[in-house]
Amino acid sequence: MTGKILIVDDVSTNRIVMKVKLASAYYDTLQAATGAEALKLARDASPDLILLDINLPDVNGIEVCTRLKSDPVTRTIPIVMVSSSRNLDQRIRALRAGAEDVFWKPFEDVMLLARLRAILRAREAERELGLRHQTYRELGFAEPAAGFERPATVVLINEDLDEARRWTENLSGAIRGGVLTLTPDDALIALDDRPTPDVVVLRARADRSGESLRLLSELRSRRSTRFASVCVVVPPGALDLASMALDIGANDLIETEATAEEILLRVQGQIRRKRQSDRLRASLEDGLKLAMTDPLTGLHNRRYALPHLSRIARHAHDTGRDFAVMVLDLDRFKSVNDTWGHAAGDAVLIEVASRFRSNLRAIDLVARIGGEEFLVVLPDIGVDAAKATAERLRRVIEERPVGLSGGQDVPVTLSIGLAMARGADFTEAEVDSLVQCADRALMGAKSDGRNQVSIFRTAA
Repeated sequence: MTGKILIVDDVSTNRIVMKVKLASAYYDTLQAATGAEALKLARDASPDLILLDINLPDVNGIEVCTRLKSDPVTRTIPIVMVSSSRNLDQRIRALRAGAEDVFWKPFEDVMLLARLRAILRAREAERELGLRHQTYRELGFAEPAAGFERPATVVLINEDLDEARRWTENLSGAIRGGVLTLTPDDALIALDDRPTPDVVVLRARADRSGESLRLLSELRSRRSTRFASVCVVVPPGALDLASMALDIGANDLIETEATAEEILLRVQGQIRRKRQSDRLRASLEDGLKLAMTDPLTGLHNRRYALPHLSRIARHAHDTGRDFAVMVLDLDRFKSVNDTWGHAAGDAVLIEVASRFRSNLRAIDLVARIGGEEFLVVLPDIGVDAAKATAERLRRVIEERPVGLSGGQDVPVTLSIGLAMARGADFTEAEVDSLVQCADRALMGAKSDGRNQVSIFRTAA
């Protein structure tokens, strides 16, 4: 099944008809006849979405929605409300209570299913981000520091400047931030040069639905707007346009007859969801950085370096270009810690990492893979240039002692083992053996007196 939906309606026939419609779209369903049953089932069964009738015999549906949204167990479950009376005030109260949308009976099946698909798609993406966020927290990565909420940016795309002006007047007083109005012809170029907006409100035209949908598709695919929430304003009766907009990637639909308050509520709701997604993405990026980076030196760690070396090897094989691997080790590093203390040892490692970065190309990989051991990979390089690079690294470490905060100077030297790989003949499966070859060359440099470069000449 593509999702589990709780149907809440006091009329059994309505529940059965809805169950058949949803089953034909491969949804699993649960049923409740009262608000009390809905509250219990929502907690016990954790449905992916709740289809909630506003008129229930025991508790008003809007009150049920309010309780679900205030319960930590159920507050993230999206709710779509259904009403037999077309009451705009009722719709506003439902949106205020936290409902994703409100449908009037009788509703169009195509439109309802498109809306459910869009909501469930967004919920699945948020759930996946949340799971990854929890995993990073369980691995011990720090929660990102809380900061002030930045002002929201809303972009209105509408060729009708008078209508756009009314929208701007309605939003500007309630949105802390900026409201930018663009025409469809100018939108893509203008937005490419700006930071990602929080919400884009796109006025679609039924008589030019193809142009509206192409613009929506571009907004969804471009780097500058792919993470923005997009609300599409659709004219009455444009069911095909509305359902296709949802399937292409619209986050919400707004009817052209919607009141200013409804438009504001929907935009504010999308801002909240966008910021939650932004926080989760930022947390994941921070977690990924922590997972792949050595916290002391800022270099990549072993977890990142070895898979990346495999990718370099695969590219070398495809292009026929040689590459080099170096294993580098600070000489007698234990004596640094014993003589000056571990803080001094940390200062040495930080400075050595900085000198490595300053003397390598942007395409080169440098990682800390042990206490005082480093890995350097040089793509697209011959043996003479690789040896010259190794000698340069050795020299920049030796020629200047590391200064400590107390005024002492710590002399440091470096031993390097170098192994070459012929790209055309090298396979990804040989990566581990190549590193071992460089490691054996390092041992040779150590045994020959340290502070030198040793080459393993028989590497693949």
